[in-house]
Amino acid sequence: MNRDLHDYRQTYAKGALLLENTVDDPLAQFAIWFKEIEADGGVKEPNAMSLATLGKDGFAKSRIVLLKEYDQDGFVFYTNYESEKGESMNLHPQVGLSFFWPSMERQVIVKGEVSKVSEERSNTYFNARPKESQLGALVSDQSKVISDRQVLEDTMTELKEKYADVAISRPSHWGGYIVKPISIEFWQGRPSRLHDRIRYRIEEGQWIKERLAP
Repeated sequence: MNRDLHDYRQTYAKGALLLENTVDDPLAQFAIWFKEIEADGGVKEPNAMSLATLGKDGFAKSRIVLLKEYDQDGFVFYTNYESEKGESMNLHPQVGLSFFWPSMERQVIVKGEVSKVSEERSNTYFNARPKESQLGALVSDQSKVISDRQVLEDTMTELKEKYADVAISRPSHWGGYIVKPISIEFWQGRPSRLHDRIRYRIEEGQWIKERLAP
């Protein structure tokens, strides 16, 4: 079946991104944009980001994860260390992140090195999660083949009974990662596909800011 999608076109005209209107630190620029997209309200989960990794099979793979923290050091998310993406990040710590915020016609594209956050930081976040989310970290042997969904449902029922009146400790196979960026690109859609692209890249410990052709 051949499906022609050539007529899917969108005119981008909601904003502009000029070098002189950006700050010198890309994490500060990200904070500005993130606050603007929160205020805009047009994206249900503005913290949803695509995480791209290189697997042990040699194939790149991307999936959506949720940004839970960001600061001057980078971008933090949480997952199962023994999952497919966990194994991939352990093997190849060079990863990509991307955010797409269509309501403001913006993207942010990150390249960086990923590493685990401290156990203390992971514990703090895990302890703040709803109990059913904590149980989910125990139930799912993430990325492993299972016979059917009932396996998950039965295990969840058992664990709910087991931990009905008991605090749940963070399992050792679950915790946080931080992506420390070496490059952050800010993309603003513009008419005629002449989009604005401002890239920050690290050079000798300093951020270099430059405009890219669309």
